[in-house]
Amino acid sequence: MKFINMTINCKGILIDFSKPKIFGILNLTPDSFYDGGKYIGTQSVINQCNKMITEGADFIDIGAQSSRPGAKEISLDEELKRLLPTLEILLKKFPDVLFSIDTYRSKVAEESINMGASIINDISSGNIDPQMMSTIGRLKVPLILMHMKGTPSVMKENPFYKDIITEMIKYFSEKINEAHSLGINDLIIDPGFGFGKTIEDNYTILKNIELFQNLNLPIMVGVSRKSMIYKKLGVNIENSLNGTSILNTVALTKKVQILRVHDVKEAKECIDLFQELK
Repeated sequence: MKFINMTINCKGILIDFSKPKIFGILNLTPDSFYDGGKYIGTQSVINQCNKMITEGADFIDIGAQSSRPGAKEISLDEELKRLLPTLEILLKKFPDVLFSIDTYRSKVAEESINMGASIINDISSGNIDPQMMSTIGRLKVPLILMHMKGTPSVMKENPFYKDIITEMIKYFSEKINEAHSLGINDLIIDPGFGFGKTIEDNYTILKNIELFQNLNLPIMVGVSRKSMIYKKLGVNIENSLNGTSILNTVALTKKVQILRVHDVKEAKECIDLFQELK
């Protein structure tokens, strides 16, 4: 079994996805669904970042605004206040690390990239801030396009699809064309597990995720400790790591190139053992 050999350009470095990569999640938020409030102080953020890097993260994905279901939007100033001072510290502490910024605001994206971040991860694919796509095109950095129906505050209110896979592929095709028209050459797609989908929708996507390979872009899967795991198993979030590892392994068998996770060590073990079977 071979993965599609793709690359993206991060600050002049070509990242090769022939071996799956890991995005380690670093939330600077008090209200994220799993680790909200854990990494607020400077030292705790440094320690967690160092832990994920040591365990094998290829990227650190930093978010300063929660996107959990029902999350309330914070102001632009609050997001910048949470993010920029911490990003500055991390860039100095870990100068060789590639940092991804989880934001849907073009102002946050631009200031982060100007400071030294490498990638923008927009859960709305430019739908919330109409300046996002043109900003990324001007900055010439990679963009992660995620599928989300609605916004975090309302996305769980009876999402409905006639044919979820067909609708999502159409969505991504349109977004990819828009990105290319604005000069964005380095793209990753994320199906957005849990973002405007039922639990059944999430499993339908995972079962059919190989179909997204037809878009010829690296695919990111972010199922880490989500309700599609702990609600199905009847456990709490704290006991959802084993289920996360199982679904990450399933994703790898379906040629997914990127795992976005809270628990880097376990994800790295999934990838290393799976590589032995190729």
